[in-house]
Amino acid sequence: MDINEIIEFIKANYIYGLLILNVIILIVLLIILIRQSKLNKKYKKFMTGEKAENLEQTIINRFKEIDGLKDNIKNIKVDIENINEDLMTTYKKIGIIRYDAFREMGGKLSFVLALLNKNNNGFIINSVHSSREGSYVYLKEIINGESFLELSSEEKEALKQALNADNYLV
Repeated sequence: MDINEIIEFIKANYIYGLLILNVIILIVLLIILIRQSKLNKKYKKFMTGEKAENLEQTIINRFKEIDGLKDNIKNIKVDIENINEDLMTTYKKIGIIRYDAFREMGGKLSFVLALLNKNNNGFIINSVHSSREGSYVYLKEIINGESFLELSSEEKEALKQALNADNYLV
């Protein structure tokens, strides 16, 4: 193979290479034109029927709505703070024990109910049922989980239940 044949071979391959490169560029150009056409359609669809003033007014209205939502969020935060403050004083913890006040009577018709708030303040209600004389109800105040009055075993048990952290009312 002499030098002229080599030069002809390179020229032929160079021309085929350029031809393939032109075909690739043409395909890429068609893809770009198709994408641009789709984008133009979306733009026209977005802009049809709306003048610039209407579009501007729509944007201004949306900003006003956002400002209104911000005000609503502030009001909701205040409401939540008030609810949380109220929950600090509500009775969330309970303990209840049913018992037979007079062992010979039978039936557990007497009960002790302990109601405490988050800070373990509240009260104990003891209802003693006696069929002959009726029922008697006693109330004892609880401060920081303790009573200044002596508690019966049933009252202590109800207080213990109420002090249990897992015993929240939902």
